[in-house]
Amino acid sequence: MSSISIIGLGNMAGALAGRALAGGNAVEIIGRDPAKAKELAGTLDGATVGTVGAAPAGDIVVLAVPYASAAAVVSEYGDALRGKVIIDITNPVAPDLQGFVTPDGSSGAQEIAKAAPVGAHVVKAFNTLFSHVLAAGPAEGRPLDVFIAGDDAQAKARVSEFIESLGLRPMDAGELPMARALENVALLELGLMTHSIKHTDFSLGITVLS
Repeated sequence: MSSISIIGLGNMAGALAGRALAGGNAVEIIGRDPAKAKELAGTLDGATVGTVGAAPAGDIVVLAVPYASAAAVVSEYGDALRGKVIIDITNPVAPDLQGFVTPDGSSGAQEIAKAAPVGAHVVKAFNTLFSHVLAAGPAEGRPLDVFIAGDDAQAKARVSEFIESLGLRPMDAGELPMARALENVALLELGLMTHSIKHTDFSLGITVLS
């Protein structure tokens, strides 16, 4: 099993932490508000609380913060993230839900990777799952699909093992530039939520026909 540090205190942080603990992983919660971090950890059986700015205990560090602050968080930790696998779950969607706030041709994950120290490896994952869907886990007898993208094969393998420990199915989409496509999937989901499905009780996945 894996050792996971989750930076962030929102719904996705809680959902990931709960599933990670259920899968036998060690989980550290890190947040700028120590009281809220302790409160979240108190709702989770076995989670510990880390200190903002100190080196994360986990070999895998999950960025469960808004995209607007993600690169800054990575920069603040600096060399403390050297050798870590950084999971980027963010979506750099523009406020009008019509595009992205990232530079043309780039992705949120690629921009975050620019801020990471040498030796750290960014893997895009979990950005296409709503928090309550992730918390609920497998649906209709099949695991949810988690699309991943990253440049380092070993880092993706470690993230895939972590995903499997959650009872979910990793689907490798390719190298880190494919994170742009995964962020477009999230934008598609927001469009479906707004214009057709009208709620967030759904997920997108792959059905292999042969």
